[in-house]
Amino acid sequence: MDNKDFRSGFVAIIGRPNVGKSTFMNRIVKEQIAITSPKAQTTRNKIQGIYTDDNRQIIFLDTPGIHKPHNDLDQYMDKAAISALKEVDAVLFMTEACEQAGPGDKFIIEELKKVKAPVFLVLNKIDLINPDEMAPQIDEYKDLMDFAEIIPISATNGNNIDDLFDTLTKYLPVGPQYYDADQITDHPEYFIVGELIREKILEDTRDEIPHSVAVVVESMKERSAAGKLQVEAYIYVERDSQKPIVIGRGGSMLKNIGIGSRIKIEHLLGEKINLKLWVRVKKNWRDDPAFLASAGYSVKDLNN
Repeated sequence: MDNKDFRSGFVAIIGRPNVGKSTFMNRIVKEQIAITSPKAQTTRNKIQGIYTDDNRQIIFLDTPGIHKPHNDLDQYMDKAAISALKEVDAVLFMTEACEQAGPGDKFIIEELKKVKAPVFLVLNKIDLINPDEMAPQIDEYKDLMDFAEIIPISATNGNNIDDLFDTLTKYLPVGPQYYDADQITDHPEYFIVGELIREKILEDTRDEIPHSVAVVVESMKERSAAGKLQVEAYIYVERDSQKPIVIGRGGSMLKNIGIGSRIKIEHLLGEKINLKLWVRVKKNWRDDPAFLASAGYSVKDLNN
């Protein structure tokens, strides 16, 4: 990299569940590396998305939405989000432009006050509100904390994303290019493939299967006679009553999950695959640290 003015740094995206963090991340890298769903707590792990151009490389950490924990998985998610704040050069605190600050926002702000890195207030979903209606929310947040920058955006439509990038770049240090220019995440393909399957489950089962579902990809190695990559994964639910819901009558639900997720996985990998799915019951897996670690959640974050 010959550019002496090249800037690089790590940026955390934090906020309550469902404010649009994963949608923002996917728009940045122009690929789906973080799953999105109307259900709260879709993101469970810190997803590292990488944006690179001729002048900068920004490594984004998409954190789980912070909320009151009810089990070990919830505690892991909160710890993962808070720990991300200690590792970055800047923080994007994302809220909804159409909503006033709630208890969850105020809780996060108290944590952000301890952060040394500059904190941006990013008001997302401006496509859902008249610009004149944002003033009360902005004034309220200004009273709660002194933000380095306040930038309204629409992660869905892309409004003001370029302005956010240009402003953010000014806060990043001159530094090296940490990753190759064509690399968009540091997560292994196994993890992202599992997340795409889990997203399809959330889409198809709606409220019948909440966040008591996990996906563990067991194999992505052997190829069929037709040259297709063989992908095998297990879907874990917590209760016996949930297993037939995921499978569906005559296997119809599982078939739909497989078809829908296979299309997304093939787009991600750029090749045809054979996808095999099995459903297993693992009671109280969200309170089992060993299982959480085997499912891809960082033992370091679990123990912090």
